[in-house]
Amino acid sequence: MHSDATSAKPAASPDAAPAGGESLRRVAVASFIGTAIEFYDFYIYGTAAALVLNQAFFPTLDPVNATLASFSTYAVAFAARPLGSVVFGHFGDRVGRKSVLVASLLLMGLSTALVGLLPGYGTWGIWAPLLLILLRFLQGIGLGGEWGGAALLAVEHAPRGRRGLYAAFPQLGPSVGFFAATGVFWLLSETMSDAAFRSWGWRVPFLLSFLLVGVGLFVRLKISETPVFAKVLDAQEASRVPAVDAFRRHPRELLLGAGGMVIAYGLFYTATTYCLAYATGTLGIPRTTMLGLSLVACLFLAAGTWLAATRSDGSGRRTLILGGSGLALVWGLALFPLLDTRQPVLIALGIGGALFCMGVVYGPMGAYLPELFGTTVRYSGASLAYNLGGVLGGAVAPLVATRLQAAFGSASVGWYVSAMALVSLGCVLALPETRERELLG
Repeated sequence: MHSDATSAKPAASPDAAPAGGESLRRVAVASFIGTAIEFYDFYIYGTAAALVLNQAFFPTLDPVNATLASFSTYAVAFAARPLGSVVFGHFGDRVGRKSVLVASLLLMGLSTALVGLLPGYGTWGIWAPLLLILLRFLQGIGLGGEWGGAALLAVEHAPRGRRGLYAAFPQLGPSVGFFAATGVFWLLSETMSDAAFRSWGWRVPFLLSFLLVGVGLFVRLKISETPVFAKVLDAQEASRVPAVDAFRRHPRELLLGAGGMVIAYGLFYTATTYCLAYATGTLGIPRTTMLGLSLVACLFLAAGTWLAATRSDGSGRRTLILGGSGLALVWGLALFPLLDTRQPVLIALGIGGALFCMGVVYGPMGAYLPELFGTTVRYSGASLAYNLGGVLGGAVAPLVATRLQAAFGSASVGWYVSAMALVSLGCVLALPETRERELLG
């Protein structure tokens, strides 16, 4: 890769044509909407795991172990995501970004919708949780291929000096997906009895995925292949085994990039999935109250993501990621004291602050991780780094937090969050700035 000199450039208009002839509006919609839908699918499972899956699929266990079992099925998808990165990354680096994104959206959407049709333990016995785990595993495979392709769709269409701006749109997908998932659960909780919600209401968000996947496919099929990868295909330079080549050529970037993602995942799943279970179960805060506060906190995530992603073209990706990790190091210690007040305003501040820190780290990552890897292994490398970080920071966070709180109290969970921030801070310090790099190389 080569560095290219930076120069001041006018702001891109919504219809400014990047290298591939696609308008910013079309690239933004295609990269954003699929990511938002897939993260909606992923997050409704997390919300259901915190609220109802323990009773629907693990009714024979005591409350703590049922919650742990529910979160364990949640963690299965994180274990599957690196495998999805390898599978979808292989074809994304050999065949193209667009076709792989269509396949990942289909797999994710159908796996999610089928959870809504799955009978509970009382009907199918042990087969119910086993099939739940299988569907969750397939969800993980699909999402493992989604993020890298969506980020590359944006970044590889972007004009020079605007990659952070373009990458901001797929990075907003989690904010919107989480807002939609939480909003649907909040609306159901407000409009039906607790018994109806636990009996069948929780299935509605999953069944909505049938409709959403159709919308996502319609949008994604209209976008063209990225111009950067089209040149690789024309030159017949595609890697034969991209995942292996990514490890061989970029081991440092891959492992340190994964470490840099740890705090983004750890913050999100601690502040949302675990805190929802902790506040409703341990603190006794009503479910509708916590879901409403989570909706407010999600706005902080969107603000942090957009602010950091768009500013990264001028200030640099690495600087902002380091700043967000440093903020998270401090905020981890404040999160649970704020929650333990049981005051709605302070709870919203605690969760919102954590999600803002997460957004500052997460926003620039949409451009930063792809820029760390060469074109022929970029899909595999960026996806693997992103999803390996998810295993370390996201899969285990609710499980560790549940055990820590039970053994040592809520303050220990805050120290755990700060420790994850310290890991990410060290990893990103060992990586270079990338905003001036050429993508074709």
